[in-house]
Amino acid sequence: MKLSVKMGVFLKLFIQMKGDGVETELNTGKLKIASTEDGVRPNELMLASIAGCSLAVFRNILQKQRVEFNDLAVDAEITERNEDKANRIESINLDFKVKGKDLKLEKLEKNLVLSQKHCPMVATVKGCVDITHSIVIEE
Repeated sequence: MKLSVKMGVFLKLFIQMKGDGVETELNTGKLKIASTEDGVRPNELMLASIAGCSLAVFRNILQKQRVEFNDLAVDAEITERNEDKANRIESINLDFKVKGKDLKLEKLEKNLVLSQKHCPMVATVKGCVDITHSIVIEE
């Protein structure tokens, strides 16, 4: 049996010190990361990455399942930090809001669970950060 492993660079960033934070150039522009109001905080980036990825994967699954909806959003919050371990994020809650008519909660929940299994950002922190979620249907 042969095992094939693909090696390579999937994403590369050059990050440089700038003032009280760090800065990098992305394809959408500059990103300044700082612990002050002058930039995006690292915990905000982590939360946005997990919530944004979860929402995008959920949307893709709903579209593949031909679930018709008018709008899709997520409220994301860090619900627990551990000050004894570098103030690390322990838990995140994602509250999904789906707007549309004749939506079936059971089908949405099933697809949301599936989306959490296929989201690369959720998979990256699985076992380290507890992620809970809920769905609210709005007509």
